[in-house]
Amino acid sequence: GATMGAVAVAAGAAAVALAKKVVSSYGEFEQLEGGVKTLFGTEATSVEEYAKSVGKNVSEVKDEYNSLLAAQKQVFSDANNAYKTAGLSANQYMETVTSFSASLISSLNGDTEASAKAANQAIIDMSDNANKMGTDMSLIQSAYQGFAKQNYTMLDNLKLGYGGTKTEMERLLKDAEKISGIKYDISNLNDVYSAIHVIQTEMGITGTTADEAEKTIAGSANALKGAFENLISGFGNSSADIQALCNNVADSLSKVIKNITPVIQNIISALPIVVDSLMGAIVQMFPTLLESITGLFSDLVETILTLIPELVPTVITALTTIIETLVENLPLL
Repeated sequence: GATMGAVAVAAGAAAVALAKKVVSSYGEFEQLEGGVKTLFGTEATSVEEYAKSVGKNVSEVKDEYNSLLAAQKQVFSDANNAYKTAGLSANQYMETVTSFSASLISSLNGDTEASAKAANQAIIDMSDNANKMGTDMSLIQSAYQGFAKQNYTMLDNLKLGYGGTKTEMERLLKDAEKISGIKYDISNLNDVYSAIHVIQTEMGITGTTADEAEKTIAGSANALKGAFENLISGFGNSSADIQALCNNVADSLSKVIKNITPVIQNIISALPIVVDSLMGAIVQMFPTLLESITGLFSDLVETILTLIPELVPTVITALTTIIETLVENLPLL
């Protein structure tokens, strides 16, 4: 009964912790969802509502409304898939995309659909760079956010061979132009992001995150983490497709197991060799070890025998003191 009670308490504590995580994650999702709708789409639930909000007729805003919805849907779709394309949870993806999208949309003359695609490519490029170059993702994100403000001091964070100056960014754009044949304008954020993509593709960086999510332990583990965080957030969303989120977790877990299995097999196959080598070394060392132990024991016995005459008076004095103390305190005891 006590054991079952302890199990129940532990299960209850775990449930409370999970509930807190779900509430926190979904609360963050709601805020980020609002940011995406503000930048790429609309909070309006119908074209009529949208027309009313902008003070126009339905026929005037129909195409615009559909375009906003398409862009909004694209961002949410890319966010849900970011666990395998960029190693990010949906929340992390939306937090990143909203940090620079206003400038990106402006550079594309308000075309939200094109901006959604460009933003997704930029985030994948960030993740690819972080994975290939071993740089912390936050440093790459800071660099891209800086580019949105025409601040190029963190260009060297990308480790593409360019320093952190405007002149170096201009050099990067010219190098990208030589490769793609497209002229890039440093004052246009989409051009800057596109040029970086060209350079990274030329250097073999593009696509590494998705590839690692399939083939490497670290990459698949990151994908699993992102998929699991999406599931946690989905528990709080009544409209979430829980089955699809669970499938994503299961698929990611299978990739982790697939990538770990060869390592475990290598360990198992190497164990006999390791054991044989160690046993051989121990057998070779045993005579010397036994001789050392025998000599040490002999020295120890001799030392004790030598010290006994000196130790006996001390021991007798100590015992006498203890006995006298006990006798004196016997009434109290």
